[in-house]
Amino acid sequence: MKETNLYIVRHGKTMFNTLERVQGWCDTPLTPSGRDGIQYVGLGLQDTKFEEAYSSDSGRAIETMRILLGEHPDGKDLPYHVDPRIREWCFGSLEGAYDAEMWGVLPRVLNFKTEDDLFATEVTFKEIADAVVGADTANWAEPYEKLRARVWNGFEDIAQRREKDGGGNVLIVSHGLTIAFLLSLIDSKQPVRANLLNGSINRVKYQDGKFTIRAINDISYLERGKTIADKAND
Repeated sequence: MKETNLYIVRHGKTMFNTLERVQGWCDTPLTPSGRDGIQYVGLGLQDTKFEEAYSSDSGRAIETMRILLGEHPDGKDLPYHVDPRIREWCFGSLEGAYDAEMWGVLPRVLNFKTEDDLFATEVTFKEIADAVVGADTANWAEPYEKLRARVWNGFEDIAQRREKDGGGNVLIVSHGLTIAFLLSLIDSKQPVRANLLNGSINRVKYQDGKFTIRAINDISYLERGKTIADKAND
């Protein structure tokens, strides 16, 4: 049996990423530079053998996966599935607001004066999720336990199915906070991360019911792909 590894890519840079607006369940398309970055990631992954591919059901994740598969030599033949459980957090009434507005509100819900004060402490994802629920006037945001079950079950089911089918590598496109949250569920010592880069790859191994983190925020595939593209254009 092959080793089971998940290559979890954060989607390409979008319009709202560029404008620094909150983007959870709301969606905007990749920008031209965002598409270019994901094309580089795809080129960098050309030599990596995958058994199947998954993305969240958000448009930006689907667009990212289509670019990645378009650059991969096996892309047309890879089974591709869409799973809503690996989509981004829902920020409720905060969706579409400027990032600075949200990170101005959430610390106050948790009795901190500023975002810097919040992250100067060992804030947890549970506290952030509770703060989002507390600040959401539309009552759309997911309570922590529901959010945890959704994200964990989504990734665990993908890994378990692949292990059962003989292992191998799985290409996955998900979202910044969701990926960081998964990493913290795998390893409780992981800090709260709000800085995973668009196009970064986070690799985790799955064996006998246990995840192991292999790489976090890895942009080496993007850099390798850019080098390949630059040489092709010389």
